[in-house]
Amino acid sequence: MEASVILPILKKKLAFLSGGKDRRSGLILTIPLCLEQTNMDELSVTLDYLLSIPSEKCKARGFTVIVDGRKSQWNVVKTVVLMLQVILVSANKLTRYIEPCQLTEDFGGSLTYDHMDWLNKRLVFEKFTKESTSLLDELALINNGSDKGNQQEKERSVDLNFLPSVDPETVLQTGHELLSELQQRRFNGSDGGVSWSPMDDELLAQPQVMKLLDSLREQYTRYQEVCRQRSKRTQLEEIQQKVMQVVNWLEGPGSEQLRAQWGIGDSIRASQALQQKHEEIESQHSEWFAVYVELNQQIAALLNAGDEEDLVELKSLQQQLSDVCYRQASQLEFRQNLLQAALEFHGVAQDLSQQLDGLLGMLCVDVAPADGASIQQTLKLLEEKLKSVDVGLQGLREKGQGLLDQISNQASWAYGKDVTIENKENVDHIQGVMEDMQLRKQRCEDMVDVRRLKMLQMVQLFKCEEDAAQAVEWLSELLDALLKTHIRLGDDAQETKVLLEKHRKFVDVAQSTYDYGRQLLQATVVLCQSLRCTSRSSGDTLPRLNRVWKQFTIASEERVHRLEMAIAFHSNAEKILQDCPEEPEAINDEEQFDEIEAVGKSLLDRLTVPVVYPDGTEQYFGSPSDMASTAEHIRDRMKLVSLKRQQLRHPEMMTTES
Repeated sequence: MEASVILPILKKKLAFLSGGKDRRSGLILTIPLCLEQTNMDELSVTLDYLLSIPSEKCKARGFTVIVDGRKSQWNVVKTVVLMLQVILVSANKLTRYIEPCQLTEDFGGSLTYDHMDWLNKRLVFEKFTKESTSLLDELALINNGSDKGNQQEKERSVDLNFLPSVDPETVLQTGHELLSELQQRRFNGSDGGVSWSPMDDELLAQPQVMKLLDSLREQYTRYQEVCRQRSKRTQLEEIQQKVMQVVNWLEGPGSEQLRAQWGIGDSIRASQALQQKHEEIESQHSEWFAVYVELNQQIAALLNAGDEEDLVELKSLQQQLSDVCYRQASQLEFRQNLLQAALEFHGVAQDLSQQLDGLLGMLCVDVAPADGASIQQTLKLLEEKLKSVDVGLQGLREKGQGLLDQISNQASWAYGKDVTIENKENVDHIQGVMEDMQLRKQRCEDMVDVRRLKMLQMVQLFKCEEDAAQAVEWLSELLDALLKTHIRLGDDAQETKVLLEKHRKFVDVAQSTYDYGRQLLQATVVLCQSLRCTSRSSGDTLPRLNRVWKQFTIASEERVHRLEMAIAFHSNAEKILQDCPEEPEAINDEEQFDEIEAVGKSLLDRLTVPVVYPDGTEQYFGSPSDMASTAEHIRDRMKLVSLKRQQLRHPEMMTTES
């Protein structure tokens, strides 16, 4: 009975051999009853099948039957017990007869059992046994018939009747896998651990599988030898025919195709068209090369077989085929490399031409940069483009020279054909392209030099304009400092003289700033004439410079007048205020007092007068508080002079007061 015949019944798991053993080493047969009504006929079939599996030696030890009726009705359990004629023992006494490690988890044990896994591998075993036995009979019949046949039958090609009904390789592989499972003793165990199996050497002895495998290997080896001998002659004849087909095509149409292709094209598009044509030729050759590879493998296999009678003929065929194919492949590779080099050359030439066009376009457009920074950026861009052109031209020369070197070697593949004309046209084209690019690059370099000079002048122009505007700003700041900070007139003649000297130095600084601005504006005029352009700021900057300078000059002169008046005032006042009894006539001069008073009043009046510019605007020195402080000091000095005058007029008053 085979498992495949009663597979639906076995899947129901009405009974099973878990692989566990009782204390007598007898197998444990488990019958798990369920809530549904158990079909006794199916149970009987299952038991018959399971009991047919163990060997006679194993059966002699007896069985321990576990009827699990915990999920079934008592009448069903009773029926099964009566049918099997077994002794009834409660579940809690199982360990008296069976170790826990031999019980499945359903009965509190640790033995792992997978019924479907066991069933699947049981099916594999039975299938292997059946197929291997049938295959052995077929192979024996084929091999024996071949030994008894005549010479004509041996040389006849194998027909369909000569083939076995199943693939021997598949059967052998199945047997090896099955043997591996049996040797690992995990026929129905989990992948994570090892458990006893009803398929171990006590149930389905491994020697049975090993014996079948040994017999299969022996018969299959003989079968392969028979097939090899019968197909060898036919294979050799087919090889000879195919070799001649390959050789004739490669030396005929294949060579003619290559002889007709020698140009490299004059542009990328032309080179790509030639490449496409060459790819078509290669595609045709590839089909024959594939045949060559297959034939070479077949010849190598026959040579390895070592039959002396065929070695010389096979080696001759192999050498002839290899020589023709390698020669043709070398020509194809040479042609492909030549076209690839031509395509790269034309690609570099096109890129370089585009770079030159872009550079020329930049040079032909008149520039109107906004400032020096944009000019520097433009110059940098020009230099980068020119450098890129240099790199591109160098790359073109390298690609061109490499292509010329390849063309010079082209004659060696001409098969006697004169390719001088084709080569001369290709060489002239390559050299012409390189010379043309060199001339275009030289013209661009000349234009870049002119543009660089012009842009550097523009940088200088912008710099002059910016510096001139800065000079105006500096002069304005000096004027502002003059009006806001140059206020004091000094407390005495000496201090006032020091202030006057500092002011003159201050004026010298302003004069230098003004002269610097004038020089810059004159330079912008010269640069504009050279560049044939108009200055952006000279028309506005020069009037501003002159206006600020005029204002500064007026304010400076007013400052000088005030300081000079202050010096005169302090000098005369200091002479009178000094106590000099030896020169009473000098002190008693009324005119001196009048002069000091007049100068002091004039100075006070001048402090209140603003500086008036040519455009009518007015500007005061310092703030009102600053002017008041300066005026207060002058008035104090005038009071002292007046008091001195009274003392000189009425000396008795001075004595009385003393």
